[in-house]
Amino acid sequence: MNEIKCPHCGQAFTVDESGYAALLQQVRDTEFAREVAANRQLVEQAATANRESAVAQAREALSEELAKARAEAERSRAQVELERQKAAAELAEALGQARTGLQERIAQAERERDELRHRLDAQRSEAELREKALVADQGLRSAEERRKLETERDRLLLELDRAQAGAEELKLRHANELASQAKMKDEAIAVREREIENMRRMRAELSTKMVGESLERFCEDEFNKLRATGFQTASFGKDNDVVDGSKGDYVYREFDQAGAEVVSIMFEMKNEMDATATKKRNEDHFKKLDQDRRNKKCEYAVLVSLLERDSDYYNTGIVDVSFASGYPKMYVIRPQFFIPLITLIRNEALRSLGVRRELEAVRRQNIDVSNFEDQLGEMKERFGKNVDVARRKFQAAIDDIDATIRKLEKIKAELTSSDRNLDLANRKLEDITVKKLTRKNPTMKAKFDEAWALRAESVDGSDDEHLAEAVLLDDE
Repeated sequence: MNEIKCPHCGQAFTVDESGYAALLQQVRDTEFAREVAANRQLVEQAATANRESAVAQAREALSEELAKARAEAERSRAQVELERQKAAAELAEALGQARTGLQERIAQAERERDELRHRLDAQRSEAELREKALVADQGLRSAEERRKLETERDRLLLELDRAQAGAEELKLRHANELASQAKMKDEAIAVREREIENMRRMRAELSTKMVGESLERFCEDEFNKLRATGFQTASFGKDNDVVDGSKGDYVYREFDQAGAEVVSIMFEMKNEMDATATKKRNEDHFKKLDQDRRNKKCEYAVLVSLLERDSDYYNTGIVDVSFASGYPKMYVIRPQFFIPLITLIRNEALRSLGVRRELEAVRRQNIDVSNFEDQLGEMKERFGKNVDVARRKFQAAIDDIDATIRKLEKIKAELTSSDRNLDLANRKLEDITVKKLTRKNPTMKAKFDEAWALRAESVDGSDDEHLAEAVLLDDE
């Protein structure tokens, strides 16, 4: 038996070994529950901190990679634009240099002609002056000298004629070159006009569906040219699955060696005939294209368009319309940029593949943390149920102990009261005498007196009361 003192009232009571062990187990369970709650809170805080740290690091890494990708794309776009401008400038400079060189040659020929003419005029004037001087000073020269002067004059005149003929020939050659260039230009313009006319005639003969299919066929051919060498793990085909009453034209998907998707693009090809009365704009197709991208779970959306052919905005190259239209990862291109855009998006996806794998690992870690939290929650729930059952049983045992204590106290009180009643009854019994019993009872007193008188001789006087009692009992 163990004695326990109540900390509130100070009353001490004893309990058996099982009750004492139950009380100790209750104290241990309470301390254990407190420690489990504290450890659980620490584990939850650590898990939350680790998860938030991992998510923050992943977001930061993804933001850095996206910023690098955007910067690389901007640099590539700027490089392409710079090269195009440089090529145009070089072409214009070459044409200008050719034109300037030709003009300089003509000007030089004209200067040489004028110089030669001036020289001949000067020589002629000098000869005439010399001739006049000779005539004035010496008179007539001999026929031989005159012939020499005439021969020199004729030679100079012949050189002048030759120079004039060369200048005329050079001018004629230049005129012929200009005429040839003009003829070639006219022929090129005529060929271009015939091509445009043939294209217009062909488009006038084609239906709207055939015009659209011609653009689709062009994209298919461009992709199939490089499929075996550059897109061995990629698929590019028509979108035949209708979702919510809509489908795109083509879907491009590429996978890594493990079979995981690297990048996916939803393509929409739009073309129209020149004679179409109602001209559509590119932005009229953005909403449907974005919806098709979402339905097929593609990452990018690309509109290959020949609409708005006079728009400088769409003719510059690859146009990112995600910010202007509000639809994410959407581009508008002309058909000649079909393969370059796929290459840019694919290279960017391959560069960010490591980041995606790290994010997938973080996601799996978050799933593990979530599973751990779920298991911890289940364990806490089961532990809580066991604690509740133990608490209820312990409380029931305490109630039973209290009831037993109250019952024992009641029995103790009843036994104490019974003992006091027995003492009172014993004292009352000891106080009973024949005199008290025969008091106020003449009949009994007469019988006792008679009994005493009959046995007075054989019994001592000291035993009179006992004798009377014996006689009374015999009478009864």
